[in-house]
Amino acid sequence: MAATAVNWGKSWGKNVIGYRPFVPVVGVKHWVTSLSDDPKREVRDYFTGLFPILQWITRYNFGWLYGDVVAGLTVGIVVVPQSMSYAQIATLPPQYGLYSAFVGVLIYCLFATSKDVSIGPVAVMSLTTSQIIAHVQATHPGEWGSPQIATTVSFICGIIVFGIGILRLGWIVEFIPAPAVSGFMTGSALNIAVGQVPGLMGITGFDTRAATYKVLINTLKGLPNTQLDAAWGLTGLFALYAIRMTMDWLTKRYPRRERLWFFISVFRHAFVILILTLAAYLYCHPRKSRSGKYPIKLLLTVPRGFQHVGPFHLDTKLLTALASKIPVATIILLLEHIAISKSFGRVNGYKINPNQELIAIGVTNLIGTVFNAYPATGSFSRSALKSKSGVRTPLAGVLTAVVVIVALYGLTAAFFWIPTAGLSAIIIHAVADLVAKPSQTYSFWRVSPLEFLIFLAAVLVTVFSTIENGIYTSIAASAALLLVRIARPRGYFLGKVTLHLKKGDKKSEPLESRDIYVPLTPKKTLMNPDIKVTPPTPGVVVYRLEESFIYPNSSRVNFTIVDYVRAHMRRGIDMSKVKLSDRSWNDPGPRPGHDENAENMKRPILRAIVFDFSSVSQIDTTGIQALIDTRNEVERWADGVVEFHFATILSPWVRRALIAGGFGIGEPSHFPMEIASVVPYRDLQLITALEKKSDIEESPVIGSERPSGSGSGSGNGDEPVALEDTPYFHLDIVQAVRAAESSARHAAGHNVEEDDSSRSDTKSAI
Repeated sequence: MAATAVNWGKSWGKNVIGYRPFVPVVGVKHWVTSLSDDPKREVRDYFTGLFPILQWITRYNFGWLYGDVVAGLTVGIVVVPQSMSYAQIATLPPQYGLYSAFVGVLIYCLFATSKDVSIGPVAVMSLTTSQIIAHVQATHPGEWGSPQIATTVSFICGIIVFGIGILRLGWIVEFIPAPAVSGFMTGSALNIAVGQVPGLMGITGFDTRAATYKVLINTLKGLPNTQLDAAWGLTGLFALYAIRMTMDWLTKRYPRRERLWFFISVFRHAFVILILTLAAYLYCHPRKSRSGKYPIKLLLTVPRGFQHVGPFHLDTKLLTALASKIPVATIILLLEHIAISKSFGRVNGYKINPNQELIAIGVTNLIGTVFNAYPATGSFSRSALKSKSGVRTPLAGVLTAVVVIVALYGLTAAFFWIPTAGLSAIIIHAVADLVAKPSQTYSFWRVSPLEFLIFLAAVLVTVFSTIENGIYTSIAASAALLLVRIARPRGYFLGKVTLHLKKGDKKSEPLESRDIYVPLTPKKTLMNPDIKVTPPTPGVVVYRLEESFIYPNSSRVNFTIVDYVRAHMRRGIDMSKVKLSDRSWNDPGPRPGHDENAENMKRPILRAIVFDFSSVSQIDTTGIQALIDTRNEVERWADGVVEFHFATILSPWVRRALIAGGFGIGEPSHFPMEIASVVPYRDLQLITALEKKSDIEESPVIGSERPSGSGSGSGNGDEPVALEDTPYFHLDIVQAVRAAESSARHAAGHNVEEDDSSRSDTKSAI
């Protein structure tokens, strides 16, 4: 009997979620062979996976071309003024920002697993670069110029990040939770915005890269010394917000022309810079002093073309001087990019490969050193713009690179008259969207109060000290919290509760009693290997978590469930009827001669997923986001709403966090799209909310009624045991599976009735 059970388990072990076949003796040989079934294939896939472009470029079609051209040109128009502005933050000449932008958008498309991310200069990395330059020049005055220091930082960070990606160590990023990243990003955004106010007003005489509170105090003291630059800076900032707010109002007033208002809003950066530059030329050109100075501060000469192309020479002495600052630069480089790529992957329904993304930004920064570029990573604002413009593949970056080249070779003469106060206005306007909104911080508090404290600590330390200290504080606090959670897991005592369930609808039929156990005393049991394991009803997936659901393991759980659903459940949309041009760039369809729909129709439709939370004592913000990602991805696959049932939730904090994520209630209107947004970019949030609302209104709701078996029993008397406001939370796994299977059978029967009805209508017509 035991042998039969083991053999049966081996044959079904790959098909049953959470099942682990009983093996009496497991040796080293079994452990080694279980790592890979086909090592040669995995080695081949490893090297071909380094260039994801090879998987979709051969099936590129003209249906994708329009979206790529529009998105590429749109981002190009925005990236030119932004790159020069960010170079100003980095204390570098403006052309170095254009160098970084060109290399970033061009090289990234060869290695990208995200179609939306735009690589180039960003505000936080630029501020970090300026602080590194200041540190080196203070300790070694006059030895190296700012461009050489910045390019060396790009080279070293590129090597480190590239090595992490090649060695497939991207999982390290999972040890830094979303609130920690959001905390230092918010603090950095405040630092940058406050640091640009003096340039906006023409105030000088103090260090604008000091701690945020010091810069704010000195700015207030210097208000009486405001210069004429404020006329350009304040006007530009007002115009940027006025155009955006007007376009937002017009979008609500005339929604049919939403795309027109969107592109007008996007071009506000180029329009404002153009008007300010023209005004600066008309005012300053006849007022040049004999010493060559102008009434306001201008960008002045920007060299034409690539002036510093050549092999990179590493100065070992400079490397030694940079050693203490490399860790913080590397952390920012990889964290910001991974956070962006994950965010847009979940919004647009595809999965990114963190290791490949690290390889991409590593190679980008290494090649950037040939052009004397400074560190580049993913940009939140430009990536959101690229996504909303309708980009279809990473090839859009080539069009953006063309726009940057045109600017470098054809517009540098006009750049001379750009007022630096106008660039400060663009920076303030851009980084303001990086500050976490009150609703976002409240979400952190609802899901995990301790993580909210980490977020708050990161913001305060960054504002009152430096970005470097803010990052280290958030990482150290997150590590301490993780160690506490691992070292001190919660335990519960269990007590017996008797449920009385009716066998049928007739009142005369007797009640059936069943005992379940709720926390009173801890108790562990072992599974008998002779017991036959029966899969759940087709369309129902049961998955048990063996650890707390927190940020180091949440992504892996998400991948496991989604991959299982795609491999064993039917796709809701008949892809044979979808045009190739309408397919996603990372799902181009089968190769010629293969029918992807034949195997798909043999599988059941996904109706419900049941999670056994009996071993989950902790859940955090990143874990809730992973569950939201799982729900969104499986619902896209099933093309309908999938029920999520949770069994044996022992902690009130876990229950609270799940409800904050929209689980347990079962009402689609309460489903958030993203609860752990690292940087809540407002335009992207708006379009995401509209798309999510549209999906809910159009998708069929599977089992929208209250699931049977949830709280239908009674404990003492006739009172329900489960809470009425959370019908998708169950006291034990048996009750949860019964409710899910009941809903699945009800939905399947409903579909059969519709099919029979359609057949009878057809016969009647004949």
